[in-house]
Amino acid sequence: MSAVLEATGIEKRYGADVAALRGVSLSIDEGELLAIVGPSGSGKSTLLHLLGTLERPSAGTIRIDGHPASELPDRALAALRARAIGFVFQQFFLLDGRSARDNVADGLLYTGLPFGARRARAEETLRGVGLARRLEHRPNQLSGGERQRVAVARAVVGMPRILFADEPTGNLDTNAGQGVVSLLRELNRAGTTVVVITHERELAESLPRRVELRDGLVELDTKAAV
Repeated sequence: MSAVLEATGIEKRYGADVAALRGVSLSIDEGELLAIVGPSGSGKSTLLHLLGTLERPSAGTIRIDGHPASELPDRALAALRARAIGFVFQQFFLLDGRSARDNVADGLLYTGLPFGARRARAEETLRGVGLARRLEHRPNQLSGGERQRVAVARAVVGMPRILFADEPTGNLDTNAGQGVVSLLRELNRAGTTVVVITHERELAESLPRRVELRDGLVELDTKAAV
């Protein structure tokens, strides 16, 4: 397998005294399913922001799909992010006044696709995550698990190479959380590289690869340990 994401010696400092990450190196192959796990303050949210190109590292390099993401100008970086990366967060960030279909179609706003094509692809994606009967429902008419599925559909409607899921089960009950994890597994089997950021050790240990962070350093990488 070829690496779809490579981080080499990345650091993130806030001011002179706070080092959130201290020289993390990580290579993620195309088609992997892995968890980045650690306690509060371990640096996992910072690592998500850097790997997802939402922030730039203070030092080190990040390559995504072969592109030097940490060196690209802002406009080129935004284009790479829109094409290659999808995000699912603990908070659903759905627009209350819009249907599930329109919330998902909004994930294609910057692709240049016409309105009808965006809605058609959104409908197809919602069907793929099991929400064929919820297309016109608004967020307040959906359960927590259904809202998270809409958020996942919005993240993958543009067919990104990598999906980052940040605490995707954090606001859900056990059954809904298990449903979302099953959906992430299905997406991975279909070819999407999925990175789950979590503090839930049980979830992390259920995935094929586990990267454990503590105090801004990689404490364990089960891929490297094999």
